[in-house]
Amino acid sequence: MRVILAQPRGFCAGVVRAIDIVEKALDKFGEPVYVRHEIVHNKHVVDALKNKGARFVEELDEVPEGAVTVFSAHGVPQSVVKTAAARGLPVLDATCPLVSKVHNQGKRYVAHGRTLILIGHAGHPEVEGTMGQVGAPVHLVQSEADVDTLPLPVDKPVAYITQTTLSIDDTKGIIVALKKRFSDIVGPETSDICYATQNRQTSVRELAKVADVILVVGAKNSSNSNRLREIGIEEGIPSYLIADGSELKPEWVRGMNVVGLTAGASAPEELVRHVIEALSEIEDVEVEQMDGKKEHIEFRLPAELRA
Repeated sequence: MRVILAQPRGFCAGVVRAIDIVEKALDKFGEPVYVRHEIVHNKHVVDALKNKGARFVEELDEVPEGAVTVFSAHGVPQSVVKTAAARGLPVLDATCPLVSKVHNQGKRYVAHGRTLILIGHAGHPEVEGTMGQVGAPVHLVQSEADVDTLPLPVDKPVAYITQTTLSIDDTKGIIVALKKRFSDIVGPETSDICYATQNRQTSVRELAKVADVILVVGAKNSSNSNRLREIGIEEGIPSYLIADGSELKPEWVRGMNVVGLTAGASAPEELVRHVIEALSEIEDVEVEQMDGKKEHIEFRLPAELRA
């Protein structure tokens, strides 16, 4: 069995930065360090940080007075920032810089008098954070059909922004629908779409050209991991999302010549290796890596943690 690894796959710069912030905060301040929401959507990552002394909470009222507090990579609403400040909690913000960029874009559009439309998934932490950051009403659209139901006149000055874990392919149909609906609309350039999301989706499309089946390593609640699986299916290849090798079902791969293997942006490489080990228990495997984009982006840590 040939196992072909997608390139790129796994951790993006925003996830690396978020995990580094928690680990370095534990080194500098000692345990426990409190993290609002899962730092990234991956149980293995969260459990590893718990073992080092991180405590994960859903709301700030679970954080003791004076405890070091980390905001997750998905970002938080301004109400959470204000609550932390009012309580005097020492905060380290692990919001991905690309998510912060979307927040700032939204604020600029609102400052210029435009009504803001957010393309994203309802209930996703990043969407909730973005909607609570811009300081004005935000209209959420999840599909082209949602565009038709927006309670706004066609000549209303509007602007759109997008959830970072959506790619150009995910958003282009909705953007076209928005531009057809509104006569005065602006939005970010496609170059502002998260590089990691786009790269990983492109690599899965390439993988689908050679694979008989695709395995995506990632958490069930990871938006970008689910999207990778969906793309494999869109390309006509049986595709499965698994947390690690223990979830691999032999019947998915038995008799397949080529297994494509990738990982969502919050899945560590050790889980990819775990899946390869599980595959090798079914058949002998020969592992190779596709050509693809090399990512060299790094994001700076907060000033408090820079050595």
